Amino acid sequence: MLSAFVSAVRTPDLRRKILFTLGLVALYRFGAALPSPGVDYKNVKSCIDQVTGGDSAGIYQLINLFSGGALLHLSVFAIGIMPYITASIIIQLLTVVIPRFEALRKEGQSGQAKMTQYTRYLSIALAVLQATGLVALASRGQLLQGCQKDIIADKSIFGLIIIVLVMTAGASLIMWFGEIITERGVGNGMSLLIFAGIASRIPSEGKQILDTRGGIVFGLVCLAALAIVSGVVFVEQGQRRIPVQYAKRMVGRKMYGGSSTYLPLKVNQAGVIPVIFASSLLYLPNLIAQLTTSKDAAAEPSWWQKIITQYLVNPSNPVYIAIYFGLIVFFTYFYVAITFNPEERADEMKKFGGFIPGIRPGRPTADYLNFVLSRITLPGSIYLGTVAVLPNLFLNIGSSGGLQNLPFGGTAVLIMVSVGLDTVKQIESQLMQRNYEGFLK
Repeated sequence: MLSAFVSAVRTPDLRRKILFTLGLVALYRFGAALPSPGVDYKNVKSCIDQVTGGDSAGIYQLINLFSGGALLHLSVFAIGIMPYITASIIIQLLTVVIPRFEALRKEGQSGQAKMTQYTRYLSIALAVLQATGLVALASRGQLLQGCQKDIIADKSIFGLIIIVLVMTAGASLIMWFGEIITERGVGNGMSLLIFAGIASRIPSEGKQILDTRGGIVFGLVCLAALAIVSGVVFVEQGQRRIPVQYAKRMVGRKMYGGSSTYLPLKVNQAGVIPVIFASSLLYLPNLIAQLTTSKDAAAEPSWWQKIITQYLVNPSNPVYIAIYFGLIVFFTYFYVAITFNPEERADEMKKFGGFIPGIRPGRPTADYLNFVLSRITLPGSIYLGTVAVLPNLFLNIGSSGGLQNLPFGGTAVLIMVSVGLDTVKQIESQLMQRNYEGFLK
């Protein structure tokens, strides 16, 4: 493997792409550590140290994870890549509902460029919305509950608008980073930025576990992390290969077809999207409860705020875990049903003279693909739910809650493994194009 890395670096074009990608990732991490204007960075650090491991920090775990810890620090890149991810998911779902989007998807490169433009506009709107909500919570002292210090020095309307504009511009810059990495670098830009944010937290989280729980627990955590990563790699690579045979056909004086191939159906066909959906849905009730909470400390919270605080805030609560797991299973089936159309695949195979041995083309092929996909989706959804709730099952280990934000669990490990495998495959394909030697021998 080391020799393969050396050969990748020795290739001038590939070396330039790798260095370009690393440079933009370094700029992204610099912006994540750069505080926004009007934010008291010393008070922010002090408040984070006070509430680390508490529920007030845990409810922002998903966005804080994707931003590499920049959210709670209120940095320039505090919003992170989340608006673009949300916009991409929304546009992809609207493709099934809006005929105009469906027509654009079938137009090829020009239609895809138009869809990308719509995604950018929606990303900016979502970035403004998220930045406004984040700044509003911070100015009211509800972002890091339990800390009495003011984390925003200038609470005037003009000062708050400046912070919102800076965070929105930061989200736009991250979106540009991701697109230019995809175009001129190595791998998928958005995924690599998320990967960099998650990986940046590993040393600090590992040191926290080592300091609070000792070397034995730290070693056991490392072994458990290795086992989880190995299991995720095994399942992510798993697929059901459906054989497809193409009949021979004459076009003019030439004969085409007659080849055998297969249609790969992955066990985890939905990727990490169901986990993002479920986490976002559980995040919304608590956000609404916080925004509607009275500033008067003596005021009694309403009955629905008590229910949210009791069941939908504490990640170690059995009700929270059960709802989280159920939502992941539901969204897995929902997303697979939207993104994979068996009838469309069956029509494409029939159009080019392809058929599954033993299955008639057309409607019987679509029914067979739907049957296989439903059988594969069940273990895939259970796998996603199990990996996602693993950190929640170990939240109570240790009084300090050192395992709460462990990057080797839940959404983090799914993203890191999938992005790592995809990047390695892209580097391997580029090496094979140049010297026909694979990345891994």
